[in-house]
Amino acid sequence: MKDVTQLTEGWSLRHGEELLEARVPGCVHTDLLAAGAIPDPFVARNETDVAWVGRRAWTYVRRLGHDSGHERTDLVFDGLDTAAYLTLAGRPLGTTRNMHRTYRFDVTGRTGELEIRFASAYDEAAAVRALTGERPNVYPEPFQYIRKMACAFGWDWGPTLVTAGIWRPVRLEHWSTARLAEVRPQVTVAEGTGRVEVRLRVERTERGRDRRLRVTAEAAGVRTEAELTGDETVLSLDVPDPRLWWPRGYGEQPLYDLELTLSDDSGPLDTWHRRIGFRTIELDRSADAHGTGFTLVVNGVRVFARGVNWIPDDAFPSRITPERYRTRLTQAADAGVDLVRVWGGGIYEDEAFYDACDELGLMVWQDFLFACAAYPEEQPLRGEIEAEARDNVVRLMPHPSLVLWNGNNENLWGFRDWDWEGPLAGDSWGEGYYLGLLPRVVAELDPSRPYTAGSPWSGSWDHHPNDPAHGTHHSWEVWNRQDYAEYRASVPRFVAEFGWQAPPALATLRRALPGEVLAPDSPGMLHHQKAEDGNGKLNRGVARHFPLPEDDFDRWHYLTQLVQARAVAAGIEHWRSHWPVCAGTVVWQLNDCWPVTSWAAIDGDGRPKPLYHELRRVYADRLLTLCPDPDGPDPDGLVLAAVNQAATPWRPAVTLRRVDADGTTLAEAVVEPAAQPRSVARIPVPEHLVPDPRTGREFLVADAEEAPRPGGAGSGEGLRALHFPVPDKDFAYPTPRYDVTLEPVPGPGDKVDVVVSAQTLVRDLLLQPDRLGPDAVCDRGRQTLLPGERTRIRVEGCGPVTVDAVEAALFCVDLG
Repeated sequence: MKDVTQLTEGWSLRHGEELLEARVPGCVHTDLLAAGAIPDPFVARNETDVAWVGRRAWTYVRRLGHDSGHERTDLVFDGLDTAAYLTLAGRPLGTTRNMHRTYRFDVTGRTGELEIRFASAYDEAAAVRALTGERPNVYPEPFQYIRKMACAFGWDWGPTLVTAGIWRPVRLEHWSTARLAEVRPQVTVAEGTGRVEVRLRVERTERGRDRRLRVTAEAAGVRTEAELTGDETVLSLDVPDPRLWWPRGYGEQPLYDLELTLSDDSGPLDTWHRRIGFRTIELDRSADAHGTGFTLVVNGVRVFARGVNWIPDDAFPSRITPERYRTRLTQAADAGVDLVRVWGGGIYEDEAFYDACDELGLMVWQDFLFACAAYPEEQPLRGEIEAEARDNVVRLMPHPSLVLWNGNNENLWGFRDWDWEGPLAGDSWGEGYYLGLLPRVVAELDPSRPYTAGSPWSGSWDHHPNDPAHGTHHSWEVWNRQDYAEYRASVPRFVAEFGWQAPPALATLRRALPGEVLAPDSPGMLHHQKAEDGNGKLNRGVARHFPLPEDDFDRWHYLTQLVQARAVAAGIEHWRSHWPVCAGTVVWQLNDCWPVTSWAAIDGDGRPKPLYHELRRVYADRLLTLCPDPDGPDPDGLVLAAVNQAATPWRPAVTLRRVDADGTTLAEAVVEPAAQPRSVARIPVPEHLVPDPRTGREFLVADAEEAPRPGGAGSGEGLRALHFPVPDKDFAYPTPRYDVTLEPVPGPGDKVDVVVSAQTLVRDLLLQPDRLGPDAVCDRGRQTLLPGERTRIRVEGCGPVTVDAVEAALFCVDLG
């Protein structure tokens, strides 16, 4: 039977004349950090001080000396970052040049010092660029010339920390006769029967060359067996009436163990195990009256994708544990998310990521790793890219959560719109990967899953790559140049990226910028703002709605976080209300890789921003929204949309009230939109209920009290939608007044209920729990209270608190 020895201990990193203890998996930065040789690059402006690390060559060493008694011993690396030359006992072993591949070296009978010399990624990229010639990209860094995590070279939300090292596990595999070299299970369902078609390939030793082998496969109580006289075979298992895997919100996520055993007459030689799920996945790209669709269909059910974009959760990915993956993805699921897009400037994530998505019902849209650049198609890159694609398609295809392969991020769009076409005349730039190589690899290895050439992509060059009427669309013009209300100007078929920036939680800023007097333009704040004109866009976004605070960082911090939550909500509410024309929104972004001002809903220390709580509201199965009605007879007219993504009909009794700033109800009516399962009901708001923008005092409230849900607004029960017809700075807000009381929560844990009772209109009340304690969290985000209404906010992890402390952590719209 194959024997495996994990090589996690005994490694050293050469640093000058020293040998530092090295942790594997790990990287140079984390080893230097553990040794006290560099400061924490996430703190203050230390990132700049450690830039030299990425420009040096580094060497890892370890002694190998294990005699297993097997015929063959392989040294197996799940990931080497990136360009390395390996020797064993001074003799060459091999070379690598791809962070995203696995490597296997025959070390049978060999012992001695294993040395892995990593070249500087900059030197490797320069050598490749000298062979292929220049290609454009969006940043002045050479990430397209090396198969490495692109965002290690910096991004508009990420630090420039160019890593090197043994970033994934390494082991010795000792085996005799034969081993399972590749296993590809294709799982399908047809007419109530699940089929698992397992294609496998074995590798044999010399003595095992002519040996008769057997392989058995078992799943869901069904077993089959085959004999191998060559090196490849196919086994099929038919599973009657399997339970189907569904995205969260559509059903359960049953998983089945698939077990393979390779044997000869002496007994088992090797085993392989994965969990699989039975489901069908299609991508409907049919043309219709609105353009060209892009709708995921799971088990025959059309799905509006409630998505988030995922970046590496740490600038040093080797530090991301299975528990951290689980925490972050559970946060996503708890926010109503059902799709996670793994963005193409990062990594193919660890198995623990996809396992968690399988269990949580999170569909995975997986980019191939190309982003925001023209990529040469010549050698040595082309061979590396094909090997990388084959490696990762085979590795990830057992996961039922994986629903889509995507060729690249923004490169087809970049070719057309970013002044690339002229400079690239006659040169390769990646099109051959996205429209040729990658779809061929997916069709060969994983034909049951759809592939799309890029995001955004209209489906062909017949349309602009980012045409909102065709395929996927990235909506960045609004954040860059417009007010968030402009999200309502169009109905794309599928919004694969859009977002709005905000700073992280105050406790995160305090940890990352110790001792700094915080201001929007203080040195540390500017260093941890990587977007071009990021603060300018933040300030303009605030100024369109509020007087921009001067010398009041706390107010600026609140307003920027509030505008982020409002902006993303405005887009999602509008696009969800136009289902099925629009079939999904994927927010940029869920997470951060370090403490930074960014588009994330969860900051670099794992703290939810107000946007996170807003996602819980706008991604709930049932949503009320009030939207302008540009197609109606009145330019100020409104539509009430009842969005029902649940499996049962919804006919809420919605109370519409036109309300004065002082809380007086000016007009009222009850309407009953009838939304069928997985559908939207849109009804015009009666003219007498539409607030008059000329007064600067009127607004509209829609309440559905019979649909309670966690995290609701107003009284804490039901759904609420609001419409204010003028910007906040033009509205006659009263000076907000409210009372705060604290009620301890019985039972285990450190919990308290903050009860807020409004005396006036209180717009966008927000508790920032980390101001009560760095580990404190609360159960809801922004809320608007009418006079006489009360809300209850549950806080955990804050320790003993006073009313004064809570009041200092509460913010609301206050123009006084």
